[in-house]
Amino acid sequence: MRLQEIQLVNFRKHKELVFAPSEAITVVYGPNGSGKTNILEAVHYCTLARGLNRSLDRECLNFDAGYFLLQGTFADDRGIELSVKVSYEKNVEKKIFINSDELKKYSQLIGRIPCVTFSPMELSLVNGSPQERRRFMDNALSQTNKSYLDDLLQYRRVLQQRNTLLGAVNEKGMDRDSLEVWTEKLTQLACSIVSERLAFIERLFVYIEPVYEQLGLGEVPGISYRSAAGRHANEIAPEELFSFMMQRFREIEHQEIFRKQSLAGPHRDDLVFRFNDTDVKKYASQGQLRTFLIAVKLALHTLVSDTTGERPLFLLDDLFSELDGTRIEKILEQLEGAGQSIITATDRKDGSGVRSVSIEDLL
Repeated sequence: MRLQEIQLVNFRKHKELVFAPSEAITVVYGPNGSGKTNILEAVHYCTLARGLNRSLDRECLNFDAGYFLLQGTFADDRGIELSVKVSYEKNVEKKIFINSDELKKYSQLIGRIPCVTFSPMELSLVNGSPQERRRFMDNALSQTNKSYLDDLLQYRRVLQQRNTLLGAVNEKGMDRDSLEVWTEKLTQLACSIVSERLAFIERLFVYIEPVYEQLGLGEVPGISYRSAAGRHANEIAPEELFSFMMQRFREIEHQEIFRKQSLAGPHRDDLVFRFNDTDVKKYASQGQLRTFLIAVKLALHTLVSDTTGERPLFLLDDLFSELDGTRIEKILEQLEGAGQSIITATDRKDGSGVRSVSIEDLL
């Protein structure tokens, strides 16, 4: 998948801008605060229906503008074109169109244009809260597995209903029989989600190892899934997972009623990243964290490509910061032949297959 052209109107710093990257590696360079990242964010909107780093729609309006408009033209690896338009008007719900047809749900866009991102803000994936790592798994799986996205959205609805019911049992003494029904529904969806996450983590690890070796990193990477159900979910046989989780819910039912929320399930699970059998977030330096995240994203890009048969767009914000020349060259070697990569940087970067564009030339 590649971006042929994107137009930004009243988006962030740009009143109007048109950007047409090369089919390989494009580096958009310029000083900090000049609007380079805004271009990546616009592409992100057209592929994943939301802003980069989870910014709000209204935050993307250009100064006093009342609306913004994004129009992108994409082509898959077979050359078939796809157009996406995202329009947002202040105090009006965002609208997304594919080939001029308005989407009924934003989720209909997910997976149509596979996309992998890297941003310094995403270091929280490694050293931040468990929510960041759950979001990482959900975003990746939702692009490659439509049934996972459907199960995830349904799980969130059932979870909300069950939490409401827990509150009703706590405050009004409602009968617990209906709670059992919703617990079963939640558990069925939870088992499906956890099973897919475990398979994803297993596949991702297979891709991380060679990336580490090719980047010349000395550590031995590792990754494992941690379940809030009481022990590592990967220690439980798939056929036993449902009964195990149902039993766990029965054990903590009094706590859940008291707190009026579901205390187990994939919405509370976590990942543990390691190298040399050490938890990365506890002992890694800032440079090691950054390099580890880049390795994970390079591995994810290959995984998505192999899973979907379509090379995803690669959006990399401020990629070269804090990296030495040797490491930068190794990363660029990884990106060669990987499809289209759009990188932002403060300085021009030249090399095989690399096209550098000054942000000033786009304004």
